[in-house]
Amino acid sequence: MNENLFRLINDLGKQHTFFNPIFVFIAEYMVIFLALAVIIFWVTRIKQNRIMIICGSITFVIAEIVGKLAGKIHFNKQPFAELTNVNQLIEKAVDNSFPSDHTILFFSFCMTFWLFRGGKGFFWILLAFLVGISRIWVGVHNPADIMVGVIISTISAFWVFRIVPKLRMTQKLLGMYEKGESSILSLRKDNYHG
Repeated sequence: MNENLFRLINDLGKQHTFFNPIFVFIAEYMVIFLALAVIIFWVTRIKQNRIMIICGSITFVIAEIVGKLAGKIHFNKQPFAELTNVNQLIEKAVDNSFPSDHTILFFSFCMTFWLFRGGKGFFWILLAFLVGISRIWVGVHNPADIMVGVIISTISAFWVFRIVPKLRMTQKLLGMYEKGESSILSLRKDNYHG
């Protein structure tokens, strides 16, 4: 079933070559867009956005650790290393592709954005799914690699969302950071005017 689903998605790249550059871009470079979004959310200096980024980061760390443990239990190489006639569109070193780190990264943050932003966060879920599908389309991941990445990140995001914002320590550390940030910014402002 895993191979059949892989073939179904990966073969679309052979039939509809027009879409290949789009999926290559999503698979390779959408991570830059995600990084920029994280930075923008942080520099808006809105407390809720900052707690959201803290939760996304913690989710990613937890999901990545769980993903590494899952990788110790199950091992499979990238589809292009195990199957014949794969439509491989990007270069990738051969290693354990289970679960997908890309999927873990995107779903950790995008699921967190959705939990915090409600209906407005739907765009992020769509983006994360597109990234997951793109990794199959370009031939570097199996559907199971993606699905397990989605499950690990989603469960982690829900737990972090329920616990971390309520912790007194989260509020305290963010308050200390913001105090420091304000004093640095006011010092810079004083030096600029002086």
